[in-house]
Amino acid sequence: MRFQFITDYRGFLSRSRICLLMGVTDRGLRAWKRRPPSLRQRRDLILLAHIREQHRLCLGSYGRPRMTEELKALGLQVGQRRVGRLMRQNNITVVRTRKFKRTTDSNHTFNITPNLLKQDFSTSATNQKWAGDITYVWTREGWVYLAVILDLYSRRVIGWAISDRLKQDLALRALNMALALRKPPPGCIQHTDRGSQYCAHDYQKLLRQHKLVPSMSGKGNCFDNSAVESFFKSLKAELVWRRRWQTRRDVEVAIFEYINGFYNPRRRHSTLGWKSPVAFEKKAA
Repeated sequence: MRFQFITDYRGFLSRSRICLLMGVTDRGLRAWKRRPPSLRQRRDLILLAHIREQHRLCLGSYGRPRMTEELKALGLQVGQRRVGRLMRQNNITVVRTRKFKRTTDSNHTFNITPNLLKQDFSTSATNQKWAGDITYVWTREGWVYLAVILDLYSRRVIGWAISDRLKQDLALRALNMALALRKPPPGCIQHTDRGSQYCAHDYQKLLRQHKLVPSMSGKGNCFDNSAVESFFKSLKAELVWRRRWQTRRDVEVAIFEYINGFYNPRRRHSTLGWKSPVAFEKKAA
């Protein structure tokens, strides 16, 4: 450790002076530099290469716990402390930026349905509870609006749609995708906020046609739909806030790749036992 400190030192003291202060000799320092890496150092270098690769593949979103689980899935026997040390020493950090902001247009005359979830997002199987919401992304061409639907059993995105207008058809297209993909049984709860897109007659009519049970968050309570809020925070921190978007098409392609190439098949969730949504559903099946 002393030799490494002297090697990294960039202060005003000469090398001979710092060696004297640290209680080592200049000859010993030269011998240490010529010494080949130890077995542990070589293994650390191999592990560091894996960490850098997984950091790239996970879009810089994994901290020590998720990174450790990812490495274990590759067959590497490693603990969180070692992973944390290597990440810290090599400045491999989780990329986070600004705080998340959301808006909901609840100033309408449509009927409001009761909150059936009451912040209970637990389920025992797929297609028991769904949750949906809408967020937005700024581009040089203007706003882009994204509607998604998650299956709360696995946190998997099962329906989504993008539009340049915040209209009722945006939420309807996301719901239609989820219905086509899952074909849920009668009684599946579809939870959303009180936005006009979800309270609209056409949306509620589609729910009734497929015997889904509507549920809505309390007024101004984002915790009632925190599962989808968490997804939006991950999407923005891991993708949206990292670049300036030129066109709406760029956003659409990037979100498609994020959902289908990373979030659903790869991203690990602590609530799922560090499995991805797709892997969690396969294990349950």
